[in-house]
Amino acid sequence: MHLSRRNMLASATLAAVPLAPAGAKPREHPQTGFERLAADGYSLLSGQKVGVVTNPTGITRDARHIVDVMHADPRVRLTAVFGPEHGFRGTAQAGGSEGRYDDPATGLPVYDTYLKSGSPLADVFTASGVDTIVFDIQDVGARFYTYIWTLYDCMEAAQLAGKRFVVLDRPNPVTGRSAQGPVLHKEFATFVGRQPIAQAHGMTVAELARLFNGEFLAAPVPLETVLMTGWKRSRFYDDSGLPWVPPSPNMPTPDTALVYSGTCMFEGTNLSEGRGTTRPFELLGADGIDGRWAAAVNELGLPGVRFREAYFAPTFSKFQGKTVGGVQIHVTDRAVYDPVRTGIALLVTARKAWTGFAWRADNWIDKLTGSTRVRTMIDAGAGTDEVTGAWQEELTAFQRIRKEYLLYN
Repeated sequence: MHLSRRNMLASATLAAVPLAPAGAKPREHPQTGFERLAADGYSLLSGQKVGVVTNPTGITRDARHIVDVMHADPRVRLTAVFGPEHGFRGTAQAGGSEGRYDDPATGLPVYDTYLKSGSPLADVFTASGVDTIVFDIQDVGARFYTYIWTLYDCMEAAQLAGKRFVVLDRPNPVTGRSAQGPVLHKEFATFVGRQPIAQAHGMTVAELARLFNGEFLAAPVPLETVLMTGWKRSRFYDDSGLPWVPPSPNMPTPDTALVYSGTCMFEGTNLSEGRGTTRPFELLGADGIDGRWAAAVNELGLPGVRFREAYFAPTFSKFQGKTVGGVQIHVTDRAVYDPVRTGIALLVTARKAWTGFAWRADNWIDKLTGSTRVRTMIDAGAGTDEVTGAWQEELTAFQRIRKEYLLYN
């Protein structure tokens, strides 16, 4: 019988690994993929030289790093660590990494994956001498958050290098209820969006790994996913019982993640997106903006959110050291809040409320949103509903594909 590639992957390499049973008594909090891997005695990694792709978010429930835990356990042959943007231990700011070094705590070699892909990254995996590559990084649910593309690049490179790939799942902190926003057009592919998925994808990293393997990679990697138990798609991060570790320096709290898939679009403008403040992506503003912006966006009556006139002085990035005016976002009902639609409404009203509004000269907004559509429609005077309505057909098509790779109810 002939099986399609998608069906074959779903039945073989993409099947979730059935590790130790969760038990008859339901748990108050979900178990992460790492917790289940460890509870099963690391049998999935038996006899393998293991390398881990991770960052400071790869922690246990008692806030120990999984690399430190695995390194101390004789049942695991951990021989390498691979660091993404910001680095394995998280010492680098946005757009930076830690480079190649030996980790002082474990003595393990740490290899830099940032901005590497394809054959160069495959060469790194080959040079490390590992048999199996394990991925465990906390995502925040947005297409332009680069760790999911580190996942994609590492899967592609592992296939080229002939390595096995294991993904340890963690919660999507903003739930996995639905996908929202525009879908990337392939001609706008960059490290903030390699493939056509929605701006807020509503998936976990294990689900994304399955989707990447089944839809986008030229050849599938031998993939195994260690799922969570007890996680529901409707759950926010505070239901997980896990400590929050900022996945990057400007993602300090789960509240940041909640708004990020919408307000990160302000990176494509001349307004501050709140970098250099204690509330990045919740504070937005620029020199010359006053309370009229907050009033204008509040008049729209967007569900689950209110906007406060705010003034702040970023310590770095745009408007460093200068007091600027703008808004602070206050999510009042996260169950109905739509971050992407809210982000569009903020762009539309900012352009009308502030004569100084401009897109970044390199049209970075097109890379963030995945096409020229948001920029050109707003420039042409389109309103929030018109802009968000323009991507519904492609979003519906993505939702159909996405549904085939979901692993939780």
